Amino acid sequence: MAYTAKENRYETAVFNRCGKSGIQLPVVSLGLWHNFGTNNDFENMKNMCFTAFDNGITHFDLANNYGPAPGSAEENFGKILHDEMHAYRDELIISTKAGYDMWKGPYGNYGSKKYLIASLDQSLKRLKLDYVDIFYHHRMDPDTPLEETMHALATIVHSGRALYAGLSNYNGETMKKAAAILKSLNCPFLINQNRYSMFDRTIEKNGLLQAAKEENKGIIAFSPLEQGLLSDRYLNGIPDDSRIKKDGRFLKETSITPELLGKLHKLNDLAKQRGQTLAQMALAWVLKDKTVTSVLIGASKPSQILENIRTANAAPFSKQELTKIDEIIL
Repeated sequence: MAYTAKENRYETAVFNRCGKSGIQLPVVSLGLWHNFGTNNDFENMKNMCFTAFDNGITHFDLANNYGPAPGSAEENFGKILHDEMHAYRDELIISTKAGYDMWKGPYGNYGSKKYLIASLDQSLKRLKLDYVDIFYHHRMDPDTPLEETMHALATIVHSGRALYAGLSNYNGETMKKAAAILKSLNCPFLINQNRYSMFDRTIEKNGLLQAAKEENKGIIAFSPLEQGLLSDRYLNGIPDDSRIKKDGRFLKETSITPELLGKLHKLNDLAKQRGQTLAQMALAWVLKDKTVTSVLIGASKPSQILENIRTANAAPFSKQELTKIDEIIL
């Protein structure tokens, strides 16, 4: 029997407008980077998707290479969407990307028109969709002319295979150049997706945060919890079911140093004073700048989603709290 969403799913949901567009995104979105691959439990995937949507998370974010294996996250989500959630398609924002290595040979990565169009066609088949809402170029390409990559995004949008274009992992200067090209091509460019957290301030340093403000584009932040470091997961050791134990590609055991643990405990104490968990405070910190439309969370179980969506109604930070966070981290 197909899934039936809760009637009250929007009662407490909070949305932010994405730049000066017509699109609003939930302040917390669900990223399928981890835990939707070949070896993950399919019933748990379904329950995470249902929990998210039942609580007002309308945005599900993917990429062609999410898994592992590459493509498997799109396949699994496509099956869930087709079999269980198809009745709610028009209530969902579904995004995917291309830019990293996906298949063998010279046409399977970066930013050529051939790669981007072929990749999206493959993604749509895996997702069992006619279109995605947002299609991103996943990373800057040092060799392909920016005009070619932007023309590919415009072609995709004008063909109806995506409604909006997005850019991911761009710096501020390149994003502004890309925005000008897309505007000249009458292609609606909506959003930037970049890493941003209390520990990673790169978008403040490379001009992306300021450029997004100037161009009236949204930002959606990935890894706002630094792969789970900015949570209570590692305060008392490394759990057996943690990402470090299961998959050390992005977060390694050696990164949990005594110095880092000291910072995490101080941040956790401040979060308690605010009536939050460390994860909730970390997400609220990313959302404090209104240019940031949404934060992307990864989850391994539904309870983590429920904890993180409580960030939506977090109290604003005082100047003293923001200064304290910087003193702890920087």
